[in-house]
Amino acid sequence: MNFIDKVRVHVAAGDGGNGCLSFLREKFMEFGGPNGGDGGRGGDVWLEATSRLTTLMDLHFRPHVEAGRGGHGKGSDKTGDAGAEVVVPVPVGTVVYRDGVLVADLHADGQRWRAAEGGRGGRGNASFKSRHNTAPRLAEKGAPGEKAELDLELKLLADVGLVGLPNAGKSSFLARVSRAKPKIADYPFTTLTPNLGVASYKHVGFVVADIPGLIEGASAGKGLGDQFLRHVERTRVLLHLIDPAGFGGLDAEAGIKAIEKELKGYAPRLAQKPRILVVNKLDLPGSEEVLKALKRKYRGRVLGISAATGQGIDAVLDRVIGELAKHEGPLRFDERAPAEALHVVEQGFSVDNLGGGVFALRGKFVERASAMLDVSLPEAVSRYQHTLKRIGVDKALKKAGIRDGDTVRCGSFEFEWSDAPLRRLPRKRDKRTRIGVGKK
Repeated sequence: MNFIDKVRVHVAAGDGGNGCLSFLREKFMEFGGPNGGDGGRGGDVWLEATSRLTTLMDLHFRPHVEAGRGGHGKGSDKTGDAGAEVVVPVPVGTVVYRDGVLVADLHADGQRWRAAEGGRGGRGNASFKSRHNTAPRLAEKGAPGEKAELDLELKLLADVGLVGLPNAGKSSFLARVSRAKPKIADYPFTTLTPNLGVASYKHVGFVVADIPGLIEGASAGKGLGDQFLRHVERTRVLLHLIDPAGFGGLDAEAGIKAIEKELKGYAPRLAQKPRILVVNKLDLPGSEEVLKALKRKYRGRVLGISAATGQGIDAVLDRVIGELAKHEGPLRFDERAPAEALHVVEQGFSVDNLGGGVFALRGKFVERASAMLDVSLPEAVSRYQHTLKRIGVDKALKKAGIRDGDTVRCGSFEFEWSDAPLRRLPRKRDKRTRIGVGKK
C-alpha cells in the first residue's frame, strides 16, 4: 500500500432547493391563499478523523467530494428534502489548510470538522405571506452550497519518534520493541515511508514511529527528509539512534549535531522536545569506545543498546516511559489551530470600480441574495431592489461613480444600473436585468 500523507481536495456542499410558488386551488376555495413550501437545505461535507486509516490514499484517487442538493419545495406547504451530507474519513492526525491558513487539526478519533456548508433552501411564497401582502407572488431560489479547495496533510500521531541518520538501526529497534515488521536490510535508505508500531512495557502502552533516515540539508528539501520531518512534530519524545560508525563521512558526534540542526531548521519547537540519545550496535567492535566518549560529552543523556541482540533495550524503555509520564496531554500539531468554530461578523458588502462602466459588488450577503433571486418574478426583483437600497448599496455605488447604463456584477449575477425606479421587466429572461435602486 502506498503511503500518501499530502493531498489536495475539492469539496462542494449541496445547493439549497428552490422555494415553490403555489396557491391553494380547491372547490369552493377560490382564494385559498399561498401554500408554496420551502426548498430543502443542501448537504454538508464533513471530515471525520478515524483511527482505522493510516494514509490519505482514498482522497488521493478521489479528490472531488460533492454533497447532495436539497429538494425543491412543493405545493400544500411541502418542504423539500434535505440534501444528503457526505462524511469523508481521514486518518487521525490530519491537518487542514485553506489558502495556506491552518483551519482544522483533527487529532482525536471521531472528531469532525465541516469542510463545506450546504446552501439553505429558498423560501416558498407561503413564507412571505403577511397582513400587508396576503397573496405574494414571490419565491426564492436555493442558496448555492459552499465550495472550497483544501490541502490536507497527515502528521502521524505517535508517543515516541525514532530519528537518526540512515542505517542507524531505527527499523531494527522498532521490530524489537513492537510487533511491527518493517523492512530491514544492510544498506542505507531501506525505510522509504514512516512505520508505526505499538509497544508495551511494564503495563504501559505507547506508539512508536520510525521516521526514514535524515541527511544533512533535509530541512531545506534535500533528499526525502523534508517530507517526513512533519511526522516528528506530534511526538512527545524523540529517540535519537546513533550508528557508532557514523554515516556519510560524519562520525557519531558530528551525526548528533547534524540531526539536531535539521530538527531546529525545520521547526524550532522540535529542538525543544525531550530527546534520548541511544548508541546502537554495541555488538560490533569499537562501539563501546564510542559510547564512553559520548557519555563524557553529553553526561547522562546517552544510553547504549544492541537492537540485534536486545542488549540495553530495557534501560531505554524505562527512560522512555519515564519521559512520557512527564509529558502527558493531547498531541496537537499547532496551538494556533482552532479548537472550535469561531463566529466572525463579516462586512456586508464592498464596491469596486473595475473601469469601463463595470462595477463589482462583493459580499457574502449580497452575493447570496443575488444567487437566490428569480428575475422572472416582478415581486422578487422589487424586493431585491429594496434590499440593496436598505443596506446602502445605492449610496456606495454612487460614491464609486456609477452612472445610468453601467453594469454591476455580483457573483454570477449581472444587472444594468438605473437611478430610475423599475417600471416593468422584459418579457424574456435576459442575462442583463435593468434594476434601479436610486429612487423609490
